[in-house]
Amino acid sequence: MDVYEAVTTRRAVRGFTDEEVPRDVLERVLSAAAWAPSGSNIQPWRIFVVTGEPLAQLKKRAVERVATGQPWDEREFEMYPRELKSPYAERRSAFGKERYSALGIAREDWEARQRAAIANWDCFGAPAALFCYIDRDLGRPQWADLGMYLQTVMLLLRAEGLHSCPQMAWSQVRETVSDIVCPPEGLMLFCGMSIGYEDPAVNYIRTGRAPLTENVTFIED
Repeated sequence: MDVYEAVTTRRAVRGFTDEEVPRDVLERVLSAAAWAPSGSNIQPWRIFVVTGEPLAQLKKRAVERVATGQPWDEREFEMYPRELKSPYAERRSAFGKERYSALGIAREDWEARQRAAIANWDCFGAPAALFCYIDRDLGRPQWADLGMYLQTVMLLLRAEGLHSCPQMAWSQVRETVSDIVCPPEGLMLFCGMSIGYEDPAVNYIRTGRAPLTENVTFIED
């Protein structure tokens, strides 16, 4: 698989089989991803990979917590600005409509939307999950480094025939995650990532992208 194919076939998959992801594949991906760029090579990511019984326990605790209506953990970062301006608000709204439409869920069916959301904490059935932390003392440029690292991981997973789903939703149950991964003091959970083989039986709608002219300006002679 070349780089262009990896980029264009990568997407947030929300339905995985239970086929195990080999440990050596995960090690190969994460060893190569370590070459992702970061300012002054400080490599601000701290990664925890969870599989097997620890992941089963994490899923169980997180799903039970959400299903029983326990309050969220307060996020340590703002996921979206409170007033999301155009065109970002429209793009986010369109994504929500497309996703729930693919699941056959009406906008007003709150219970069905909640059931769909709970699938996040089952990792959509994936047998492996990655949790990405960053030191609380680091700044915005280092958060950008995380994005480049995580994208590198996802593209390498595609090269191995795997799919993924990055999930900032895990930050809402960060204390439950901490119970399992026991991160050192001073680290903040940014996101989780479900990893596995795609379940072809799960329907989805591929979300579109803005045309090149909307986001790119060429300045030439």
